[in-house]
Amino acid sequence: MRYDLLKILIVDDNRHMRVMLTEILKAVGVRHIYEASDGAHALKMMKGQGIDIIMTDLAMQPLDGIDFVRLLRRSPDSPNQMCPVIMITGHSTMARVNEARNAGVNEFLAKPLTGRGVVERINQIVENPRSYVKTEAYFGPDRRRRNDPNHPGPFRRDGDKQGRKAAIHEL
Repeated sequence: MRYDLLKILIVDDNRHMRVMLTEILKAVGVRHIYEASDGAHALKMMKGQGIDIIMTDLAMQPLDGIDFVRLLRRSPDSPNQMCPVIMITGHSTMARVNEARNAGVNEFLAKPLTGRGVVERINQIVENPRSYVKTEAYFGPDRRRRNDPNHPGPFRRDGDKQGRKAAIHEL
């Protein structure tokens, strides 16, 4: 993979975490690394940069990572609604993971960070991109990791049978 071609935005209110993540990215060859101390700053920064991947912390102030992803995915003036997002978190409770997933996060990376973990998530996003789904209640990457060709009907969930149809947009 050509890591030197990627443009990665790190969004974290902790300066030390941004420095550590920057060093990991540089070590694998990423040359275009941008930093923002919160989600609002990140959205402004994205308007002037073509970012390929966002790596954001979950717990930030004043705008946390989940709210940032919601704005990125749903705001009409979003600079890139389909930019892949890796959520970095030390709060890996199932409730918070589901909340982030439902906001439109592509991948998760648990703290403490390792170089291997960072590279695996980047590779997953680049080598196995997922389609994006838009419904009344959700916009983001298809949350299904597998496409079952033997699925017997058009609906994958009970709620879909009640009239909610998803429009899937291929990247």
